[in-house]
Amino acid sequence: MPRVVLVLETEEESGSPNLVNLLKQASGFMKTPDVLFCMDSGAFNYDQLWMTSSLRGICIIDAEVECGIDGYHSGEVGGIVPETFRIVRKLLDRLDDSETGTVISELQMDPPQYKIDEAKFMANLAGPSMYEKYAVHPGVKHCSTDDLVHLYQKNTWEANMSITGADGLPPITIAGNVVRPKTSVRISMRLPPTMDPHKAEKILREKLTTDVPYNAKVTLHGGHSGSGWCMKTLAPELLSAIEEAGATFYDGKKTGSYGMGGSIPFLSELEKMYPNVSIVAFGVLGPNANAHGPNEMIHLPYTKKLTCSLAHIMQSTAN
Repeated sequence: MPRVVLVLETEEESGSPNLVNLLKQASGFMKTPDVLFCMDSGAFNYDQLWMTSSLRGICIIDAEVECGIDGYHSGEVGGIVPETFRIVRKLLDRLDDSETGTVISELQMDPPQYKIDEAKFMANLAGPSMYEKYAVHPGVKHCSTDDLVHLYQKNTWEANMSITGADGLPPITIAGNVVRPKTSVRISMRLPPTMDPHKAEKILREKLTTDVPYNAKVTLHGGHSGSGWCMKTLAPELLSAIEEAGATFYDGKKTGSYGMGGSIPFLSELEKMYPNVSIVAFGVLGPNANAHGPNEMIHLPYTKKLTCSLAHIMQSTAN
């Protein structure tokens, strides 16, 4: 009788700290799986079934810059005590180009040929919808719209930096004329799928703490690092089952695969534990899903079809 093992893991947004231990505890029952399915990824659109071909890694560091022992009146010390926000700006310039957003070469990796071919295919398939599906204010321009192939690569393969939080800045409504004693920012650096995240973290730490302007005090906190992932070539029978499910439940449309700009670090951990097992990543993070936003949602029709597809694939591969 076919044996199906279902493992529910609900900690991905916290870095999956207990997943490996969970799998080790279940190893006697699980043995070596035939295939592993991850349902935490995305869909490029809702018209067809999508597999994820790659995911970027990530490195998150909190950087705190301090100068004055206390806050001082800006009219009294402006031009004497260094402004910590300006120092933060200078340090961030060491990580990416503030004009273009291009991250330093030390954090980049050359993509394999199949990812270059994929970029060309996806740019031709999606056209302007690649960026138009993300709403911006009237008059605001998206990045790299004149080169959709490069836009796709920037979003799914190249490193990219975001500042996702800040401390030391009071709300404007209560801000006074004060040179503040410190400024802190959370740096979230997306990494190429093949980049060693621990090497990346070492580079970040060195860039942020070496030859700091005015010899300001820099303290780094945190240091979460997660590996990226690239899908291996799937066994013919598994790929056939996936393509059959896609055609069956998505009105005959061909199953697609594409790179995701986000991160699911536990996939690389699974690959280490099961190096000869196929890993397939599906998901419902698609247009307007707005993950982590105040109006996060899922597309229910796509989700229902994906659930049916997974059941079909599992049944097909279990026989």
